Amino acid sequence: MNYLKEREAIVEYGKKLITEGLTSGTGGNISLFLREEGVMLISPSGIPYFDTKMEDIVVMDLEGTIVEGDRKPSSEYDLHAIFYRNRPDVNSVVHTHSEYATTFACLQQEIEPLHYIIGSIGEKVRCCEYCTFGSYELAEEAYNKIGKDKGILLGNHGVLTIGSTLSQAFEIAKDIEFIAKLNYRARCIGTPVLLNKEQLAEAVEKFGTYGQQ
Repeated sequence: MNYLKEREAIVEYGKKLITEGLTSGTGGNISLFLREEGVMLISPSGIPYFDTKMEDIVVMDLEGTIVEGDRKPSSEYDLHAIFYRNRPDVNSVVHTHSEYATTFACLQQEIEPLHYIIGSIGEKVRCCEYCTFGSYELAEEAYNKIGKDKGILLGNHGVLTIGSTLSQAFEIAKDIEFIAKLNYRARCIGTPVLLNKEQLAEAVEKFGTYGQQ
């Protein structure tokens, strides 16, 4: 069995989707792209995250052909592959059904910049239109709508995040849920005060150099 390190990472982060409250059941999916080998490792379809084993992780090429593995891959593999084909900066995609963010997705309503954490994602969290799950139309819609951002709401569906690493894509998924929860709760009390253009630009810039480089 090849790619043991990457398989183990997908299994462990799949469990974190549940423990961090980013999905429930078998919702969502995770992938990694090994650019030199030209293969994508992706979580399997319909297996609970705490039952998923390393051998269940499916290895595919970007045309959808299974290279290694006996399991059926996530139905959303096109949603992952489209970024790997077109974005050299993206090596991991995380798709979640986190509760608060999905609430905004069901409203097809973007999340505005009410907290500086938005800088890890972009100027706001945009929302694309609804397309059938597992379809190439959904992949195209998400890819065309995300622009330069690192995450997007999928209309009436959930959340998609991208990153140069799995840990980065996962943290952005957490940030989107945090922002969505704040937005929801702030609206319950009153009208959120949004960051202005200068404050937002500064937040985005600072997140570009945040942490250990």
